[in-house]
Amino acid sequence: MLRRRTVMATHTTAEPANRKLLHATVALQTAAVFLQSVTAGLMMTLPYGHVLHSAGSYTLWVVAVVHVVVALLAWRPGGGPPQPIGYAAGFLALITAQVFSGLFHLTALHVPLAAALLAASVVYLFKIRR
Repeated sequence: MLRRRTVMATHTTAEPANRKLLHATVALQTAAVFLQSVTAGLMMTLPYGHVLHSAGSYTLWVVAVVHVVVALLAWRPGGGPPQPIGYAAGFLALITAQVFSGLFHLTALHVPLAAALLAASVVYLFKIRR
């Protein structure tokens, strides 16, 4: 009986820690998406702006991968809901499409997708904070 209580106590304390990590990851992702819009403007005004925008895009992709991992961790060991995994995987897919549309200079897809990613990330940040 004592052993079961110890396991349950660990289980309940792991959930809030995983949720906090998920919140932090989504906040970092939202900040990275916003920073990408800033570097897009710098790309048009500075001679080295494209380097900043390119570095930011790969950084954002890595953050999206981390978001998937954290969503999995918040779900499985913590017993949280599985919905954040779908959001994280969808965002990773869209970020991957965004990176490739930028690499192939598909501006007609790249710019609207960037606006949609920023809006979706901000909405998801507010949703997950509740």
